[in-house]
Amino acid sequence: MTASTSQPPKLRLLTVHAHPDDESSKGAATMAMYAAAGVDVMVATCTDGSRGDIQNPAMEGEPHPKRDMAGARRLEMKEAARILGIRQRWLGFVDSGLPEGDPLPPLPAGCFALQSLERAAGPLVRLVRDFKPHVIVSYDENGGYPHPDHIMAHRVAVEAFEAAGDPARYPGTGDAWEPSKLYYDRAFSPERFRALHFALEEAGLQSPYAQRLAAWLEADAEGHTPPPPAHETTTQVDCGDFFAARDDALRAHRTQVDPLGFFFAVSAEMQARTWPWEDYTLIQSKVATELPEKDLFAGLR
Repeated sequence: MTASTSQPPKLRLLTVHAHPDDESSKGAATMAMYAAAGVDVMVATCTDGSRGDIQNPAMEGEPHPKRDMAGARRLEMKEAARILGIRQRWLGFVDSGLPEGDPLPPLPAGCFALQSLERAAGPLVRLVRDFKPHVIVSYDENGGYPHPDHIMAHRVAVEAFEAAGDPARYPGTGDAWEPSKLYYDRAFSPERFRALHFALEEAGLQSPYAQRLAAWLEADAEGHTPPPPAHETTTQVDCGDFFAARDDALRAHRTQVDPLGFFFAVSAEMQARTWPWEDYTLIQSKVATELPEKDLFAGLR
């Protein structure tokens, strides 16, 4: 009797994001860690990011984003994917922009957030059936924060998770494939910000999170610290060794991210010492698993 030399089937992870740069600010270290471990990682980017404003003062004079923001962001996305070691696909929708004012202006015609759910989810269903992910990660019902494209990204991710395995739904988009697990990302969990805030204070450093924590407490009439989340963390992925790669990928989105701004106020080293995880909520699982988890693929290995 000889030992088997066959390799275990490759695991696949799909994350669904609204705009180019969202993948680097939400779960990027998790993706880089899994990619380095041999998992096939794919980002689905719903929109072209064409209505994003320049957020980095150093880019204000650059002609390319002023002339063609979508083209500039496509190049930034390519570089971020290279840094993280992942693959990426565009779903082909137009950025809806973030409406501002009182009352809010209508969203622009033809944008992602105004599509019917079936039309918006169709390209993602096709991608799920082609890529065959075991795990899908996206935002919660509020989109992580209430940008119309983030909320629609949540809706299409849930729709694709539920529909891709049903051959009667979305005909013409490939053979049915049923993903096993659906997670919501908790990149902005109050627990994480609170831990970092107190770590900075103990080190005698100024915390960039004080205002955010105060706003959360003010919004919570019962004075919880932090306020109770809509979804509890079920899964913490230890990926602190990849925080530097996450930060490099985020800096690659040069039009959208100020390298001297909020995201980089705490060093990757201090974050790795204080909160070396990225946090997720398991929403659906078609395989047996025990909570809490330390692995998005728990029950699949």
